[in-house]
Amino acid sequence: MEFDKIFAKEISKILDNKLTVKSIMKLIEKPKHSTQGDIAFPCFTLAKLLKKSPNAIAMNLAEQLKHPLFAKIVAEGPYVNGFFNKETVGKKVINTILQQKSLYGTPEVKKEGTITIDFSSPNIAKPFSMGHLRSTVIGNSLANIAEKCGYKTVRINHLGDWGTQFGKLIVAYTLWGKESDIKKNPIHELLSLYVKFHEEAELKPELENQARKWFKKLEDGDKEAIMLWQWFREESLKEFSRIYQLLGVHFDSYHGEAFYNNKMNKTIELLNNNNLLSNSEGAQVVNLENDSLPPCLIKKSDGATLYATRDLTAALYRQETYQFTKALYVVGHEQSLHFKQVFLVLEKMGYNWAKELIHVPFGFILKEGKKMSTRKGKVVLLEKVIEEAIVLAKQNIAVKNPTLPNKDEVAQQVAVGSIIFQDLKNERLNNIEFSIEEMLKVEGETGPYIQYTYARACSILRKVAQSTHFVFSEGANEYNWLLIKQLMIFPKIIERSFEKYEPSHIAKYLIDVSQEFNKYYSQVKILIENKEKESRLALVESTTIVLEEGLRLLGIQTPREM
Repeated sequence: MEFDKIFAKEISKILDNKLTVKSIMKLIEKPKHSTQGDIAFPCFTLAKLLKKSPNAIAMNLAEQLKHPLFAKIVAEGPYVNGFFNKETVGKKVINTILQQKSLYGTPEVKKEGTITIDFSSPNIAKPFSMGHLRSTVIGNSLANIAEKCGYKTVRINHLGDWGTQFGKLIVAYTLWGKESDIKKNPIHELLSLYVKFHEEAELKPELENQARKWFKKLEDGDKEAIMLWQWFREESLKEFSRIYQLLGVHFDSYHGEAFYNNKMNKTIELLNNNNLLSNSEGAQVVNLENDSLPPCLIKKSDGATLYATRDLTAALYRQETYQFTKALYVVGHEQSLHFKQVFLVLEKMGYNWAKELIHVPFGFILKEGKKMSTRKGKVVLLEKVIEEAIVLAKQNIAVKNPTLPNKDEVAQQVAVGSIIFQDLKNERLNNIEFSIEEMLKVEGETGPYIQYTYARACSILRKVAQSTHFVFSEGANEYNWLLIKQLMIFPKIIERSFEKYEPSHIAKYLIDVSQEFNKYYSQVKILIENKEKESRLALVESTTIVLEEGLRLLGIQTPREM
């Protein structure tokens, strides 16, 4: 299946290995138009090396390159364009997919090692809003992709379960809260108290001092403060667990900020031993001036620790516990400076593994062009969005397929899939304007469109014997070749998606596969009885395998009927 590698090897051979196979493979492109060929090599890099024009080099390579994999090789300006032998390649691609099934797309040489992925990480005592969606679904998809590539993953939910916000919440609860109300509807009530605190604090600034005092009590182990904190934490985890179950997301660790409370002194001691700490207006910092970064604040003048102290401690704990090969932090782009500082401090402490700490930033979900704010109560609750999506999905099913079995299950799969896909089809650094209407469209570049394409392909296969083992024997033709070419590049898409930490590559690819399949479906009578029927069905089954596995990597389920 390594067609790129074969192309690269032939070019390297003609060049007397002046350019390595690996270097050539990095330069290989897909021609803009299918009429230009199936694979292309630009010769610009060789101009200086061979002291010839790129056009002349392309001509020379095209004349010499001969291989049974290619029907023809042509020079087009500075490019060497290859046209695959459709019959040879078509058979190889489809029969490989049918043989490997869900393993298709796994690298031939699997990656080794462990990756820790820090994602989702909502704040305790606040509702799970649309603002938490991005980190959750991007992190979950990256974990799936890393596992597909061969890594062992450790999924970490670094809960925001410590900090001055708990002082604020305790003050609000003691002033305006009722135990019965919170027991009835914990997260809603806690959010109302949190919002009320900020509204009141604008008129009565002394409330902020009270909040700081309560948080100090919490840090000092005051019984009442600890009891309230544990109660808020437990109620929040129940809420989060329900949301994660709906999204199909799981974690291996829920160690939040509080977990590192008794471990930070050791980190500060290590920083001291490395002569990295200096005093700045009574606070302890690591000076990063030589690296053009502001100082990394480790301990405030009042002795309080900060996010950086906790993240340094968490990284040390994770390396000691999991011996990770890489550690990903799926956290919004506004934290980029923070992670640059933390990673650099760990390098200065002498840890070589710090070079494998990677911040995976992403943009915001916006509401009317603005970032959502829990403090001001401007949030869209994810659970409400999912509930609304399920209602709309049920309405669609009632109109289009009223006799569908498992309606509730399918409605949930479609609703959740539409929400996840709407996020992951966007490049992660882009901001996304929240729109439930866009999210739930069943036409166009949406999750339901891909799920529907999969269900349509499954319905074709249901019309033939279930035990049939298809073989693709007739080769490619003008109707199926573009679909075969799409299915062929799935392994490369997975590899690129992991290298760039970008699930959107897979999401966009699945749209392309679905569009090509639907074109094929509209042009060809798949179930007509003739000698090519088995090959047509083999192509349909291959498409279901790729769509199902691609959606699984995004964290989306595939109903066989819709």
